[in-house]
Amino acid sequence: MPTKISPEMLTTIENYDEHKRFTYLLEQTVLNNSLWLLTDEHGCMMLNTDDEDCVPVWPNEEFALLWATGDWENCKAETVSLNKWFSRWTTGLSDDELSIVAFPNQAQEGLVFYPDEFEFELKAQQKKFTK
Repeated sequence: MPTKISPEMLTTIENYDEHKRFTYLLEQTVLNNSLWLLTDEHGCMMLNTDDEDCVPVWPNEEFALLWATGDWENCKAETVSLNKWFSRWTTGLSDDELSIVAFPNQAQEGLVFYPDEFEFELKAQQKKFTK
C-alpha cells in the first residue's frame, strides 16, 4: 500500500519543475503499479492546451485530489493499474485523439504526451525498476 504523503512533501513535489515531476510520476507509477486520474459521472477530467485535449494523470491520490475543487469538486480520484492502462487506456486515448498531461501542478503546467509516447516511457521505467 502506498505511503501517505505529508502536506510538506506535497508542496515540495508540487513545486518541482515539469521534468522532475514527470520523473517522479514514472517512478511512483511503476513502484505502485498504478496511476491516478479524476472522474465524475461523465468520465475523466480533461484539460485543454492550445493544440490538445488532454487527460491529466498523477502519481498519487493526494495529488489528484488537489485538483478536486471548483469545477471539479464533484470528481473523485480513481486509480488505474498499469496492466489496465496498457491494455485499454493507451489505445482508447489514441482512438479518441486525446493526449496525456503528466502530473500537472496547480499552475496547470505539465508535459504533454501522445498515448504511445507515454506508454513507451512507462515501459522504459519498468525495465529500469526490474533490473
